Amino acid sequence: MIKLPIRVVVSSAILLASAFTVCAGGEAGIIRGADQFEFVYHVKLPEITGEARVWIPLAKTDAFQTVTVEELNIPMKWEKARDREYGNDICVLQLRPEDSGKTIEVRYRVVRKEKAAYPANNADAARYLRPEKLVPNDETFRTLAQKATAGKTGDLDRAKALYDHVIGRMRYDKSGTGWGRGDAKYACDMRTGNCTDFHSYFIALARSVGIPARFAIGATIPTDKNEGTIEGYHCWAEFLADGRWVPVDISEAWKSPKLADYYFGHNPANRFELTKGRDLMVDPEPLNGPINFLAYPLLEMNGEIVKPETTFTFRRIGA
Repeated sequence: MIKLPIRVVVSSAILLASAFTVCAGGEAGIIRGADQFEFVYHVKLPEITGEARVWIPLAKTDAFQTVTVEELNIPMKWEKARDREYGNDICVLQLRPEDSGKTIEVRYRVVRKEKAAYPANNADAARYLRPEKLVPNDETFRTLAQKATAGKTGDLDRAKALYDHVIGRMRYDKSGTGWGRGDAKYACDMRTGNCTDFHSYFIALARSVGIPARFAIGATIPTDKNEGTIEGYHCWAEFLADGRWVPVDISEAWKSPKLADYYFGHNPANRFELTKGRDLMVDPEPLNGPINFLAYPLLEMNGEIVKPETTFTFRRIGA
């Protein structure tokens, strides 16, 4: 039987002081305890040639991150919307040709705590068993999940078997096309992809055998430097077992096999969450329908998706 560690509360000052010691001790890529940093979300708009609108995530404080918006530089009229399912805050802007080339920047100050399994507090388990557009709940996933969990009892042990199955079946590979959409079927068939594909596959497997699971996305704060550019978004998942949400980071476990046990049941302190969930429903809604997931801005122009230039940078505080 798998046992997860009991969460211990320690002062943030002690945790932050110990974080760099632990990182330096050989656990590359993770900070235990707590981390504190400034995070800058920067967008440069492309040429606006017609009717255009953009949706940008606004990070929120929760039990594991305290988020303060230090600067909000948006040089045009905007409104704050909230998605109906998960409560994510989203900045929505109607763009005009004169907005071409303008920059949008949100500067956050974040105190983040390492996340271990935590109480679910009467979570709507049924919600996290339902399929999503790119995360089906069907016989294909059920057959694979039942085979992977044969002989296992209890949701924690079954989820660990699925976690190991995903690590063993998939390969982190961003070549070709089709990856990066969080398409569980693509991940199942191609056995490759990035973090969205790894975790969508895991979530589909878990739900197919009755284990509630959910998705979150944000960024990993580097541990090999204390300021600079962050190479894109990162995502992870959580599943429900024994009344607790259990975090997993399977793509990072694949990259760092020595940390596979750690990433089953932990989300390190050097993370920043932007949004939760898939198929986000917001008013006003994109012409293309619910938002698959939201880390980079979603910009629609003349009914087509356009990718604006987006950069994430950070500066660690107290390093």
